[in-house]
Amino acid sequence: MKATGIVRRIDDLGRVVIPKEIRRTMRIREGDPLEIYTDRDGEVIFKKYSPVGEMLSEAQGYCDTLYKSCGIVVAVVDRDAVIACAGVPKKSVIDQKLSQETEKILNSRQLFSYTMGAVQIPMGPEGWFVSSLMPIISEGDVIGGVACLKQDLREVGDTEKALIQTAGIFLGRQLEE
Repeated sequence: MKATGIVRRIDDLGRVVIPKEIRRTMRIREGDPLEIYTDRDGEVIFKKYSPVGEMLSEAQGYCDTLYKSCGIVVAVVDRDAVIACAGVPKKSVIDQKLSQETEKILNSRQLFSYTMGAVQIPMGPEGWFVSSLMPIISEGDVIGGVACLKQDLREVGDTEKALIQTAGIFLGRQLEE
């Protein structure tokens, strides 16, 4: 664990302010859920909570199924990074941080489909780009997304759009149950 040299006091309601520099570095935004851990040495650890990460096996299974049955290269992301994928080497994609463009698409809360001449959004190993991306929305909050990745960007087909959109909606509903 790395010491920051920053000391904060607990107020009378039991609150602690996480310094802006740490929130910015760790990409912690207002309203983000944090898990709290303790250990035997008296340490209290805050960790960003990823609801999508709670269903990692389902997300990976969905990626594998789309890739095997339809040949679609797929990645599932939480609000910060890629958590599951199929069709590209996992070591080069898993835990890769999201670009600002990807974050903007997630915040739009709508299906994104690449159109010719638009800005290409890189994701994964060199030369891979987002061809479509559907935000995963659970209980009104954007918690991640499902992306189709391609090397040769062309207009996105209706079948691909429908599959990615279905995956995003399905995973969002799974979290609500």
